[in-house]
Amino acid sequence: MIYLDYSANTPVDEAVLQRFCEVERNCPGNANSRHAAGTAAKAAIDAATQSIARSLNVQPAEVIYTSGASEANNFAIKSIARLERRHGRHIISTPLEHSSVSGSLTALQEQGYEIDLVDIRQDGTVDLAHLKELLRPDTILVAVTAVDSELGVVQPVAEIAEMLKACPYCHFHVDATQAVGKLPVSFAGIDTMSLTAHKFYGLNGIGVLVKRRGLALEPLIHGGESTTIYRSGTPTVALACSLALALEKAVSELPARVEHIRALNARLRTGLAQYPKVRINSPDTAVPQILNLSVQNVKGTVFQRELDAKGVCVSVKSACSSDGLPSRAVFAVSHDRRNALSSWRISLSHLTTEQEITDFMQAFDACYNALTQ
Repeated sequence: MIYLDYSANTPVDEAVLQRFCEVERNCPGNANSRHAAGTAAKAAIDAATQSIARSLNVQPAEVIYTSGASEANNFAIKSIARLERRHGRHIISTPLEHSSVSGSLTALQEQGYEIDLVDIRQDGTVDLAHLKELLRPDTILVAVTAVDSELGVVQPVAEIAEMLKACPYCHFHVDATQAVGKLPVSFAGIDTMSLTAHKFYGLNGIGVLVKRRGLALEPLIHGGESTTIYRSGTPTVALACSLALALEKAVSELPARVEHIRALNARLRTGLAQYPKVRINSPDTAVPQILNLSVQNVKGTVFQRELDAKGVCVSVKSACSSDGLPSRAVFAVSHDRRNALSSWRISLSHLTTEQEITDFMQAFDACYNALTQ
């Protein structure tokens, strides 16, 4: 099997898995309990929180554990909307967002909130001039993905944060799910930011919402303090510790990982350029881990199935999107519905080998020749 869908899920790093097992065995207590086992569990999760905060350059009090980025996105968006509803019901986002963001916005729209989507430039980035036009006194939230999951476009988060300083009641939510582990991430100027461990070689079932200190959101789960007043429940100590290690490795090993992946991406772009019916949708400025392409007049789902039959795993749109519909992200950039229907994504890792790229190109060639005749 040739696995080229690392933006959907990554295999857990062996050291991260060992950390999980070690903590699970050695910390059986509830971190909320007032005895030796509980104290040991609390010390372990506190150390994990401090490590996460160091890796992200935030304060430990700003770290809220969640089950993943989808929960974090829902929590941040819906809670901010409720928090600021007395100041307005206008929200701005992009057509590039993950379904956990766009779905949250749709739910709010049904409750009377007004949603505007900012224009996307040809290179996939937010049109800052249009964003400025859309901002109103009653705008309470701007939600932007740091890196789009389908195209790998890097958004101008710092510039948007600077622009929003002039809007006292407008909060800024950033979905950093596809950014962490792919490029340096900064929380500066942001109110809430989501991430999840399984995108950077951690375990499934644990994520983080980073919340700016001083921002008082409505709790997601009521009933006790836990590690935070915002999400009650028994802390998942082993998962938190495993996330901390995965994040530490993702940050410290980032330069070496990216150098390897960049070379693989360049090789793919060069090889695919030899096929006249191939269109590369990811801009040159995209993160190298993500390469989106279309094969003219061949649906992405069809090409994916043919590759899958040859043992190659790629994805059509993001893993959480509905089947049978054109990619919103690709359509926003290309303005071509057929091209958006034909698009699919290769996502690379530092674990991807040169031989896997060779084998992929052979499989691609066979599928291309069979499907484009």
